[in-house]
Amino acid sequence: MRTRLAALLSAVLVAGCGWSGADAPTEAGGGTIEYWLWDSGQQPGYQKCADAFAKENPGLRVHISQYGWDTYWSKLTAGFIADTAPDVFTDHLAKFAQFVDLNVLRPLDDLPPTADINDGDYQEGLAELWKGQDGKRYGAPKDWDTIAMFYDPAALEDAGIDPATLKDLTWNPQDGGTFEKAVAHLTVDANGIRGDEQGFDKNNVRQYGIGSDGAGGGGWGQTQWSNFTGSAGWQVTDRNPWGTRFNLDQPAFQDTLTWYFGLARKGYMPSFAEIGGNNPVGPDKQIQSGLAAMAFDGSWKISTFTGLTDTAGNKLEIGIAPTPIGPTGKRASMFNGLADSVTSLSKQPENAAKWVKFMSGEECQNIIGESGVVFPARPAGTEKAIAFNRDERKLDVTPFTDQVKDKTTFLFPVTSNAADILALMQPRMDAVYIGDAPVSSLSTLNDQLNDLFKVAQ
Repeated sequence: MRTRLAALLSAVLVAGCGWSGADAPTEAGGGTIEYWLWDSGQQPGYQKCADAFAKENPGLRVHISQYGWDTYWSKLTAGFIADTAPDVFTDHLAKFAQFVDLNVLRPLDDLPPTADINDGDYQEGLAELWKGQDGKRYGAPKDWDTIAMFYDPAALEDAGIDPATLKDLTWNPQDGGTFEKAVAHLTVDANGIRGDEQGFDKNNVRQYGIGSDGAGGGGWGQTQWSNFTGSAGWQVTDRNPWGTRFNLDQPAFQDTLTWYFGLARKGYMPSFAEIGGNNPVGPDKQIQSGLAAMAFDGSWKISTFTGLTDTAGNKLEIGIAPTPIGPTGKRASMFNGLADSVTSLSKQPENAAKWVKFMSGEECQNIIGESGVVFPARPAGTEKAIAFNRDERKLDVTPFTDQVKDKTTFLFPVTSNAADILALMQPRMDAVYIGDAPVSSLSTLNDQLNDLFKVAQ
């Protein structure tokens, strides 16, 4: 298993930050459960959960390690190879299928503390995402996320746009609809001419109407174009989860991306180079600096956006609007969720499962909800997160939660071969964004991705 894992993900380790055993956590033992996560914003809440868990389980304690996204996966992969992986870690849908294939996760059904996890305790459809093709559960739901549009109220006021009208925006791949009209009007060149006015200089833009989070090749366009392809009626594979054919050759997908990346050609969205290429300046920083008036991003970034300040150090006001309505007559958002998994290398799997069960339980989920950082997997925890943002931050976050209530979400695609998919998709999607390759070239990429299914059979 270790040889196969090393071969499959060696490129990730080379690209990631260096790691040696010297800075690895001590081996789990003596009642200490090692737990890893990547989101620094969630660490304080989970420390409260860990303290509560220790009180309920004398003799057990949880040691939490937090690493940035890229470093996190590099360290985790190295840990699987070197037998220094944590007992429990935060898992992602883009990764877990391949981890299951490589036998580095323990089925939670086989561990007494987590054997009775009830799908019905969580947001509809969330628990099912973490079941492998063998029907076993490999992750206990911890939270979920959707996509919405953050915006700068001051930029809208300068443009004479009522924020209330953002909820009714529509788009289509022919002319962009009212969404593109709003984006054009919010775009301003260096001479103060707006994108929908005569004389607009698309090569010298001061403020873009919509920001960019890159080409979307690393996560199926989750925070980039997925809300558009979803509201056009397109899905990544023929079925989800565990599809058998990719759909990147379909007109609904290619027409949508031709229009979407065309926003950059028109000067309404930053170019690939302007956002920093493969290491983009995030949508939050683009709005903070005034580079963009609006930007799509995930609900996990709420606390990031609400913590922004202007150049004088004053709190920057932020608004949230839903994704625009597409050709299907509905808006759409990718529905993703994180879970906690127990590694097959854990020396204390039942203790690890106790911690996983606690994190997915009501007490911890309510603690996380009250922090307002993410939407917990349990509905009661989600309501606490909504209330925190409304009462403490004076922020309406229902554009995120309404997508779930209105059933306008679609699932993050769950397939095997995540590392191979990323290696194929990222450079091709970057090339399309840059303009070095036409959108039609994604049909060739589609054939390459379909070949991965053949190899797996």
